[in-house]
Amino acid sequence: MKRNSYLITMLLLLGLMMLTTSGCNSTREVNSNADQIKVAVTILPQAELVNKIGGEQVAVSVLVPPGVDPHTYELSPGQLKELSETALYIRIGHIDFEKNWMNRIAGTNKDMVIIDSSQSIEIINGDPHIWLSPRLAKIQAENIARALQEADPEHQQYYADRLQNLQKELDQLDSDIGEKLSPLKGSKFLVFHPSWGYFARDYGLEEIAIERDGKEPTAKELAELLSWAKTEGIKVIFASPQHSTREAEAVARELGGEVVIIDPLAGDYFPNLKKVADTMATALK
Repeated sequence: MKRNSYLITMLLLLGLMMLTTSGCNSTREVNSNADQIKVAVTILPQAELVNKIGGEQVAVSVLVPPGVDPHTYELSPGQLKELSETALYIRIGHIDFEKNWMNRIAGTNKDMVIIDSSQSIEIINGDPHIWLSPRLAKIQAENIARALQEADPEHQQYYADRLQNLQKELDQLDSDIGEKLSPLKGSKFLVFHPSWGYFARDYGLEEIAIERDGKEPTAKELAELLSWAKTEGIKVIFASPQHSTREAEAVARELGGEVVIIDPLAGDYFPNLKKVADTMATALK
């Protein structure tokens, strides 16, 4: 009997501890997010821009996970549920993921405000990769700040001040990249997936893509591309970690060159673009 009483007492104490711990965790989570605006974005680079402007006033979730191709990603039921409790969705604009899922995203929450961060930006040939241009990111930042100010008028000046700081950071990033790549103006570089068109335009470079409109080149197109690359003396093919490098490696073998990875979707926006500039400067010398 004593043994049974001891076991019952221990079980009751364990249950009480679990309830107490659970309650503390729940309270901590509610307190940490109670006054924040829940903001969803499509990709990681957007999250950095929103956090730079929103600071402690926002809680940001990213729909497309790291290392995943946003052209083909499908939302999970859990993400759709989270969107039902989100106040603001800031989309990139023109990216396949958003085109495929926008009706479902909007349908999860009729009260959620949806903002297109590509407003006032000229989109070239349907290319959605506007965030890879610090100059266009400044326009995106203005659109993001305006959306946060409308959602949270009480902190309008807070967002305005942080936007101003971000604009200065983006200007400095633009200047740093321009200085790094200025000796290479007029250079052409070969990529597998066309992500760097706006970046190339800003700094006087030209992107040549193996893949076109999401399709691999025909045998004839590939032969012409290889002939051109050999004439130009191109030895580096840039690829992204979100796509298979198999085709890029085959082209590199034909050219006697190599595949170099540069990430268009890295979350550490500022260090990543500086790293890309360094990588290109080395590869294109």
